[in-house]
Amino acid sequence: MDFSQIIELDRDLLLWFNGSDSLFLDGLVKTLTTAATWIPLYVSLFYLVLKNNDNFQKVLLIVACAGLCVFIAGSLNDMMVKPWVARWRPSHDEAIGYVVDVVNDYRGGSYGFFSSHAANTFSLAVFFSLLVRSRALTVALVAWSLVNCWTRMYLGVHFPGDILCGLLWGGVVGTAVWYVHRLLLKKLSPALNFISSQYTSTGYLLTNVDVVISVLAMTLIYAILRASFYLYV
Repeated sequence: MDFSQIIELDRDLLLWFNGSDSLFLDGLVKTLTTAATWIPLYVSLFYLVLKNNDNFQKVLLIVACAGLCVFIAGSLNDMMVKPWVARWRPSHDEAIGYVVDVVNDYRGGSYGFFSSHAANTFSLAVFFSLLVRSRALTVALVAWSLVNCWTRMYLGVHFPGDILCGLLWGGVVGTAVWYVHRLLLKKLSPALNFISSQYTSTGYLLTNVDVVISVLAMTLIYAILRASFYLYV
């Protein structure tokens, strides 16, 4: 398979994921893809960190590492990679732009390779999964990232190839930043291994982890209710 065939397959896959005739799904996706929707999740993750670290330096280190994930995974991509690669988003692509379904005329910026939504969310999912070591939290955060990826294809602003590369880069960034965190943490305190039914192996209280998962679930419920509301206005 040559490169032109890969590009064609990428376009075909995008059209399979893109859009629908459902006003409910349109409203749901627009809510889910909006950054402000996920503010409660970020607050709950900060709460988790704050409640399970015994000094300000440890909390600051984790917050700085999370910020580093977003900067390397997404911000550098927006500033450097997208304008350098200059691959049109599906909604701006002359080859298929006329058949791409858009919602409320939302088309995104000009270039879409690679997806910062995919890279940002997956880098955070990987970082916090390695940090906390809770299987339930890992599943929840990975699902959160994949939902964000789906919304970008549904809206026609990213090809599947953009999403896949974003996920790969986000995974690399999240893992690398976690290693940096681990190295710096050794200078702040010795490594501890928690063996308890109430804590994860890295010392995070499971009831606090449940708070993050509950907030994520409530956010999804909010998005569903908001999408339903749009059907009647």
